[in-house]
Amino acid sequence: MRVVIAEDSALLRDGLVQLLGLRQVEVAAAVGDAEALLAAVAEHAPDVAVIDIRLPPTQSDEGVRAALRLRAEHPGTGILLFSQYVETTYAARLLGDPAGFGYLLKERVVDIDEFVGALERVAGGGTALDPEVVAQFFGASRRTTALDTLTRREREVLALMAEGRTNQAIAAAFTVSDRAVEKHIANIFAKLDLPPSETGHRRVLAVLRHLESARGPGPRPGPDGSPRL
Repeated sequence: MRVVIAEDSALLRDGLVQLLGLRQVEVAAAVGDAEALLAAVAEHAPDVAVIDIRLPPTQSDEGVRAALRLRAEHPGTGILLFSQYVETTYAARLLGDPAGFGYLLKERVVDIDEFVGALERVAGGGTALDPEVVAQFFGASRRTTALDTLTRREREVLALMAEGRTNQAIAAAFTVSDRAVEKHIANIFAKLDLPPSETGHRRVLAVLRHLESARGPGPRPGPDGSPRL
């Protein structure tokens, strides 16, 4: 797995390079600003770009705006936002297509192996979302949807799905059987009107519905994941 890092803190940037190197993750480039990030991704074609949201020169939203450019110009590169802050405006646009996307909070990452696991999920087209990020998106602008029909446990299962957890990991978190988790997920799909489809990835679409409520009224995806006008 090849990674490019964009982090303005030299200490954290160098620390990530060393820690990832110890776990046989190739860091193709580690840069300190958005322009250098764009150039590094174009040069090295990494599997994942790890991006701080606030980068020079203004330390506001350069990182997440650069991530939007990368998603448009290099769709094969996974995006992992790695920040102290939850940014909901630009990040919501990235969540419009959550495949190959992650958002972790720096202070909540306490295990480097879990961080590497998140990188691997994003590189493979999955999601890796911190529960606090999910909570803030979910609570930012809530509206009544089919999500309201979910039970508390089904919401909890869906939140773990949004983090990128497998059925086995969800079962372990709740100390239940894999079969019980499969039943909860089947109920979620049914309540969110996500029937089996040859083109739509129901798991990703369910996560998208979970996060969509933060964005207010707007186009919703059709059964195949395309925008519904």
